[in-house]
Amino acid sequence: MIAPSRTLQLAWGSLGVSFVVLAMKAGAYWLTGSVALYSDALETVINVVAAIGALIALWFSEQPADANHPYGHHKAEYLSAVVEGALVLATAFAIAHEAWRGWQTPHPPETPFLGIALNGAAGLINLVWALVLIRNGRRWKSPALIAGGKHIMTDVWTTGAVLIGFALVPLTGWLRLDPAVAALVAVNILWAGYAMLRESVGGLMDEVSDPAAVSRLRQIISENAEGAIEAHDVRTRTAGSVTFVEFHLVVPGRMAVEDSHAICDQIESALRHELGDAVINIHVEPELKAKHTGVPVL
Repeated sequence: MIAPSRTLQLAWGSLGVSFVVLAMKAGAYWLTGSVALYSDALETVINVVAAIGALIALWFSEQPADANHPYGHHKAEYLSAVVEGALVLATAFAIAHEAWRGWQTPHPPETPFLGIALNGAAGLINLVWALVLIRNGRRWKSPALIAGGKHIMTDVWTTGAVLIGFALVPLTGWLRLDPAVAALVAVNILWAGYAMLRESVGGLMDEVSDPAAVSRLRQIISENAEGAIEAHDVRTRTAGSVTFVEFHLVVPGRMAVEDSHAICDQIESALRHELGDAVINIHVEPELKAKHTGVPVL
């Protein structure tokens, strides 16, 4: 499992980056008065709140198991991701409200090119940091880091769309283009927020792992259970960076306990080599319990 300090360092970095980007985008809005740039800055306010939530969740999830939480605190990361998804949805509705106000009373933005430069620089910072979070979140199996990276990536797409629409306002003279872009941004954020909530709730509900990953686990069990007959009722779930695996292993009825235990040790070693941090429970059964529909031993 990755050292706790490294994930927390990224969480602290997210908070710092969010404050810097917020200052830049707020400055761009203050210079221009653009509704679209206001919507972009508003989304970054949510980034700051989400970064604080992710920091707390990561710290809590890395606490060791205790009497009240014998399986650990890993699901705290999913809670953080759910809250972040809800905040994204709230941002979308707030932006849509401002877009409607801007559509009703359109006005030309001020000093547009200075605002574009400032907002564009903030977008580049967000792009780099989002890629860092997503890459490391997937490497370390951290839902909180992945959700944070995806949230920031929606901010990047928002910034790109806003800059294109905002740049066209002085060229086309169509003042309602500014709030129209803000409305499109709201729709994009709404979809991203739904996807984040869907994925995070799936983790909280112990939704089945990716079928390809389950197939790979079954293959590993089959290849490393020499001496056994079959494995059945294979179940797996993930909680943060930890994977839980459990199944029934059928062995010959007269096999010694020591021999069956050795087979279990071999399977566990192979699974941990594949999964990293894992909790594995194997229930050994005699051959009369075979279902002949599980994982055959190669």
